[in-house]
Amino acid sequence: MGFLLEKCTLKPYNQEIIDSCKAFDCDHADLNDFFKNDVLDYSDQLLGKTYCFTLDEDPSIIVCAFTISNDSIKTTHLPNSRKKKLIKEIPRPKQMRSYPAVLIGRLGVNKEFRTIEGEEERISRQLMDFIKSWFIDGANKTGCRFIVVDSYNEFGPLRYYKNNDFIELFSTEVQEKEFTGLRSSDELKTRLMFFDLILLKA
Repeated sequence: MGFLLEKCTLKPYNQEIIDSCKAFDCDHADLNDFFKNDVLDYSDQLLGKTYCFTLDEDPSIIVCAFTISNDSIKTTHLPNSRKKKLIKEIPRPKQMRSYPAVLIGRLGVNKEFRTIEGEEERISRQLMDFIKSWFIDGANKTGCRFIVVDSYNEFGPLRYYKNNDFIELFSTEVQEKEFTGLRSSDELKTRLMFFDLILLKA
């Protein structure tokens, strides 16, 4: 148990949260804009569900927030080497063309709460541990083998997901551009990454 589970409460990120909480600032302009202006439309269109942890001693403070939705990893378009890496922990009789996954669409931590004095783990790490545990919990209503994320192709976000044991789905940006239909001259703004939840069941 860390600060997030001991001192904060998980809530749906809805109109009530927006109306009652102070502006959420995770020090990333695109993420701040999403959590301020787009999150409700995103939810209304059933494209993702957003949650937040608010501080118990001051519920007007959002400590962190994240958006998740259903997804899958289809192996038919993957290079053989990446396909083998993806399914290496899956017994051959259970191997399929597509595997259930949950997508982290957005994730941000209040810039004032990134580190908490006395806490061994940063809040971002505690949040990722919580999300992972959510989808291996026995009460989870659907099967979910992987967590996937389309991370900003920036040093900080990529380091964060790698430190949380996510692996790039494509080994090179060239492969990923081919998969996503981008031209070689186009900028690759995000990188697809995955985490195999079976690692937590061992």
